[in-house]
Amino acid sequence: MERDEMNKMYSPFPKMSLAKKGRKTIHYLQKMKDEGKYIVQHCPSMLGPMFTMAAEMAGVDVCRLPPAAGPIDPDEGVRRAMEWIGEHRRVAPYIHINYVTDTVAFANKEKALENFSKFHTAGADSILPMGINLETLEFVAKNHCIIYGHVGALSGWMTMGLYGGYKRVGTTAEDAMKIFRMAYEYQECGMKAVSIELTPIEVSNAIAKKLRIPVIGIAAGGACDGSEMVDMDIFGLMAKPASHAKTYAYFLKFASDAYRAWANDVRTSAYPEDKHGYHMDERELDKFLNLLEQKY
Repeated sequence: MERDEMNKMYSPFPKMSLAKKGRKTIHYLQKMKDEGKYIVQHCPSMLGPMFTMAAEMAGVDVCRLPPAAGPIDPDEGVRRAMEWIGEHRRVAPYIHINYVTDTVAFANKEKALENFSKFHTAGADSILPMGINLETLEFVAKNHCIIYGHVGALSGWMTMGLYGGYKRVGTTAEDAMKIFRMAYEYQECGMKAVSIELTPIEVSNAIAKKLRIPVIGIAAGGACDGSEMVDMDIFGLMAKPASHAKTYAYFLKFASDAYRAWANDVRTSAYPEDKHGYHMDERELDKFLNLLEQKY
């Protein structure tokens, strides 16, 4: 057998690169901005990998994946991050996964590089370190980590500390300039994309036009290079929807209707039918019944 034929048949390495063809990398998102195409970004929140898979099937571009362990134990979130990212990557091989990490993962720049590299290895296309300082950002960016950040209203305790709660920001010229400067400095230090949250439409649009990198709006009207919405809002799961939210389907009603129909079929003997099971060979059945009678 010729050498080339043997390689094709027996080589355990089909190709050198492990990159997935068609993956929506940061380069892909930058190209979308450059071509004036809107970027669609969802956040599955706590709903799990199946929602990310459905989003990918629908052609959504970016999954903003929240930390693995939630707000209870950030250290545990860092430990579980690779597994959590991997669960989403396995069912959604093409969508851009932007992994949100807690501050404990980038407490110093060396720790940030170590953790961000692990997140990339697990399948994250970019990392969102909320409120990262410029020194750490520049360090990890120069070491080839892809950072896709966030400005405007920040999440969790940062928002509470800076603004006294989750509220609109950038409503004065001075405050809007602070947000722009933060986004601009992030860009100049190596950040490859950024979300902007709860800033006026005019401010969001102006910042998106000034920056070279993609800018995704949250509660920003039709501004920016694209828009994000959380799955909890899309599927009507919030007791009090956010003002910028639009519900497209009611997941709990859909799911409960399906359960109700199935439960009703069980209770009325409509399910299972004979076709939902299978029968034993008659000879083996006779043997079994005889043994059953003899033994018991």
